[in-house]
Amino acid sequence: MTAALFAVLAVLAVTGAVLVFRCASMARATFALLASLVCVGGEVILLGLPYLGVVTVLMMVMEMVVMAVFMVAYMMNPAGLMPMSMVHNRRGALTISGVVFAGLAAGVLLAPWPGRVGTAPQDTTFQAGAALMGDQMLTMVTLGFALLATMVGATVLAVGRGRYDRFGDDLSRPRPDDPAGGGVGR
Repeated sequence: MTAALFAVLAVLAVTGAVLVFRCASMARATFALLASLVCVGGEVILLGLPYLGVVTVLMMVMEMVVMAVFMVAYMMNPAGLMPMSMVHNRRGALTISGVVFAGLAAGVLLAPWPGRVGTAPQDTTFQAGAALMGDQMLTMVTLGFALLATMVGATVLAVGRGRYDRFGDDLSRPRPDDPAGGGVGR
C-alpha cells in the first residue's frame, strides 16, 4: 500500500511540475506548483520523516497562498489570470532540463547506495529538529516573526492607498485618479 501511494504521489508531483510550465497564467502556475510540492511533502512523510514532510507542506501552502494573494492584489493584469508564457528560450530550457534530468537519474541508478547500519531512531521528528536547528530554535522562531513583520510593514508603507482608492470611496468615479495618468482633479 505504501509503495502504491508513493508511486501515485510521485506521478502527481511530476504532473503538477509540468503544469507549472503549461498553465497560461501565473496564478494557475502557482497552484500547480503548490500541488506538486504538497505531493513532495507527502513523499517525505512516506520516507519516514513526518516532521520534514509536514513542515514542507505547511511552508509551501503558506508561501504559495501569499504569492497568490499578492498577485490578486498588485498585478497589473486581473489577478495574474491573463495568458502569458512561463517559458523563455524554450529550446535551450528543454535541452538543459533534459541533460540535468538524465544526469540525476543516472546518479540515482548508478550510485553505490550504502546499507543501513544500526536501527532507525525512535523519534525521527526530534532527530530532524535537533539536526536542523540545534540550539538555535528560539532564534529561528524569533527571526521568522521578525521577517513576517518586516514584510507586512514594508507592504503597508510602500502602498499609500488600496487597489480601488483611485475610483473613489464608492467606486463611482468614471475615470481613475492616477498620479501619473492625469486623471480626475489634474
